Amino acid sequence: MKYVLLVILLLSTGILPAMPVRGVVRDSETGEELIGATVVLKGEPAKGAVSGLDGSFSIEVISASCTLVCSYLGYRTAEYAVSSAGGELTILLEPVYSEIDEVVVYANAANDTEAGVRSIEKLSASVMNIVSAKAIEISPDMTVANVIQRVSGVTVERSSSGDGQYAILRGMDKRYNYTLVNGVKIPGPDNKNRFVPLDIFPSELLERLEVTKAATAEMEGDAVGGAVNLVMKDAPQNRQITAYLSTGYNTLFMSRDFYSFDAKAAAAKSPYEIYGESYPAKPRDFDGKLMRLETGKAPANLFGGFSYGDRLMGNRLGIMLAGSYQNSYRGSDCVFYGVTTATSDASNLPVLTDRNDRSYSERQTRSGLHAKLDFLFSPAHKVQWYNAYMDFGSIQLRDNARIDLNIGYSPEQGDWNLSYDTRFRVNRQQIFNSTLKGSHHFLSDALKIDWSAVYSGAFNETPDNTFVHTVSSVRNGNPNPVSVVTLGGADRRWEHNTDTDRAAYLNLLYRFPKGKIGMYLSAGGFYRDKQRTSFFNQYDFRPYDESKEEGMRNNLIEGVDWNDYSEIRFTVFTPFGAVGNPLNYDASEKIAAGYVQIKAETGNLQIITGLRMENTDQGYKLKYPVEGVKNEGSQIYTDCLPVLHLKYSPWKNSNIRASYYKSINRPGFFEIVPYRIINEDYTEMGNPELLHTVAHSVDVRYEYFPRPSEQFMLGLFYKKLENPIEYGMITQGQGTFYMPVNFGDASNYGMEIDFIKYFHSFGIKGNYTFTHSEISTTKLLNYDNPDPSSSEKVLVGNVIQTRPLNGQARHVANLSLLYKDAKNGWDGQLAFSYTGERIYAVSRYFDNDIWQGGYFQLDASIEKKIKAGFSLFVKASNLLNTPMVHYLKKDNPSNSRIHDYENYGGGTTVRRDHYGRNLLAGIRYKF
Repeated sequence: MKYVLLVILLLSTGILPAMPVRGVVRDSETGEELIGATVVLKGEPAKGAVSGLDGSFSIEVISASCTLVCSYLGYRTAEYAVSSAGGELTILLEPVYSEIDEVVVYANAANDTEAGVRSIEKLSASVMNIVSAKAIEISPDMTVANVIQRVSGVTVERSSSGDGQYAILRGMDKRYNYTLVNGVKIPGPDNKNRFVPLDIFPSELLERLEVTKAATAEMEGDAVGGAVNLVMKDAPQNRQITAYLSTGYNTLFMSRDFYSFDAKAAAAKSPYEIYGESYPAKPRDFDGKLMRLETGKAPANLFGGFSYGDRLMGNRLGIMLAGSYQNSYRGSDCVFYGVTTATSDASNLPVLTDRNDRSYSERQTRSGLHAKLDFLFSPAHKVQWYNAYMDFGSIQLRDNARIDLNIGYSPEQGDWNLSYDTRFRVNRQQIFNSTLKGSHHFLSDALKIDWSAVYSGAFNETPDNTFVHTVSSVRNGNPNPVSVVTLGGADRRWEHNTDTDRAAYLNLLYRFPKGKIGMYLSAGGFYRDKQRTSFFNQYDFRPYDESKEEGMRNNLIEGVDWNDYSEIRFTVFTPFGAVGNPLNYDASEKIAAGYVQIKAETGNLQIITGLRMENTDQGYKLKYPVEGVKNEGSQIYTDCLPVLHLKYSPWKNSNIRASYYKSINRPGFFEIVPYRIINEDYTEMGNPELLHTVAHSVDVRYEYFPRPSEQFMLGLFYKKLENPIEYGMITQGQGTFYMPVNFGDASNYGMEIDFIKYFHSFGIKGNYTFTHSEISTTKLLNYDNPDPSSSEKVLVGNVIQTRPLNGQARHVANLSLLYKDAKNGWDGQLAFSYTGERIYAVSRYFDNDIWQGGYFQLDASIEKKIKAGFSLFVKASNLLNTPMVHYLKKDNPSNSRIHDYENYGGGTTVRRDHYGRNLLAGIRYKF
């Protein structure tokens, strides 16, 4: 009796020793760990726990025999009886699904979770890395370009505002990769090349981001570096509504003003486009208000988005609508130096010619609309229609002050010459895609046929791009008045180009009857007709005020004749506009392709082999013929592209992959146009005879998935490029030209390590990539004249230099630390990325390439769930405010004479940019 009383006393006082019950919550069908599932003691809902990042939970109970109740959104609530403490309990939750006659429609939310994308990586036919929508949501990144830098082997090329813009995969320049939306290639808005800027895509619209590093036969053949596939949000099983709204600021504008102008004053069309080629433009045809400089504090950034998804008509009709809008104020403070190579001796040392202090102020707007409908006609037939519209707008003012470091430069005496250049630029880029796709199953699912009809467009407009040029000087430390440059005080340009793609795809997959070896045969093809048009028109202006006395009418001085650029009086020096620019061209590209592929599976081994054939018909036509050049041309060729993929699973949850594929890279649209651009000390020229690049790629990777959300990957890769396209100095006839050329062969190889590990409330993600590449190109080299009697003591010749590929970084690393307290609704992430030094721009001169210094970036995000589906979040990027530095690896002792100059790593500093920190805070809603 006394023991019973003791137990009652202990229970009443709450000091009875508690026993832990530990376990993990999983999806009953996929085995995925469920993060944030609620586990409570039946009858005592106050006593419970929430599963962590690895799906684990722990509850303190008094009795060894109890019942646990587990619930999770989208799953059936389950009860589990516990008979004894100790060991680990596995709770399997069954996903909720709906039936349409014989068709079962499952929620596809698994494809946007960490466990879901790990499963896709594990089961994929090729080497892939995937970022889930959940990882994107809690990351500090707001655009796809910033998200993709977290993927192993991927670096980004940044814009003038410091944001990622183009992806470089495994050290292969952006020209060697392509971008897909829902598996369909989209055109790019660049006026010379086929690049697609990833910063045009808001990250909130993605279900997942796929990076394929080894192509299969059904993929298009120009994936030398790889392919980026943006998988957009799909219709959920149950009604889902999400929305977010946030605001923030760039700390750069806490210490200086934001410079702007009236973008509405930019004329959409030039006088040439409005009135025709015979119309002589007059000053009144150009709005001077565009050049009115405005200063003030930058407004706050504003970001917002929504999505609505549901299934209707008895779950036959799926709907997903999503939109996103971002309005941000960005900029940079930059110091850069003009650089050339000494020609007076054979030292080949870099010589700095001028110092430029630049400030960028830019308003960026991004908007995206996404609509997807799918309809199930029957269990075997499904049709979907996808539409996407992406819009990127930029209003940028660039102010530049230039000091001439040669003529009249004497800082000791306080003497130097100054020039000022201000650019008023409005740019708009748009991408549109509409895809109608059908999927059909026959012969009891043994035969599958899918087809797609695609229309896509990309548009780029830079109207009324205006430059104003003024000069001044300082003598004995005293500044002289600023005046407008007499011969060329301003110029205004109109540039726009369009790309339109019409394409059709057909794919067949046949599954042979089951046997000891599982056999699958796939075949298909596509045809795409791409049409591009590019327009360029420029007007040059000179200062002229007829009210002034003769001889002084073009000498317009600040504070006397004008106080603001909009008050300067100009005369039109080129009244008919300069339309002879080579950017006035039309281009076309027609590609027809077919493939056949076989997949065989036996035991733990999977073999995929196939052959792809692609025929390319690429051509151009100059709108305004130029005498002495080929004004119209084309290239037609056919490529045979074999692939082989092996996947062996020696142990549970592990794969060993080996693959080979052959791929190509086509010349850029503008590269084969026979243009000539005369620069100060060299002439740039196009190359109609430029050949396409052929590449052979080999991949080996070991994969281990200890848990559905975790992974460890170790991979090796090698690429051999035949006829790679690089720019170099080429002698033709009596001249030497800087032009795109095929330079023999190039190689690129490296290693990747990728891992993800969770420890209940904490997680760690990391990757490291080592890459080495080599290419040999022609450069100019100064050398001593062996003839002592010659008056020319120094000669210039062509030499071959071996260097890395442009944009390839030897070392790339990412590390993210994750925290999740599901019970209290906290999520946090600290993300670190490092990109090693790499060539930024290839020089014409031997060993004088411009390098980009190693770049560190630290970002962070935190989110707190509150009531009724709402949560608060904060994101911060570039917390270290790391400068972006460009430099030459050689230094010249004479650079020390320059005031405020600092070298970099023993080399010559060419440029240094500071972008400021970006801070964002907002609220999110999910229903």
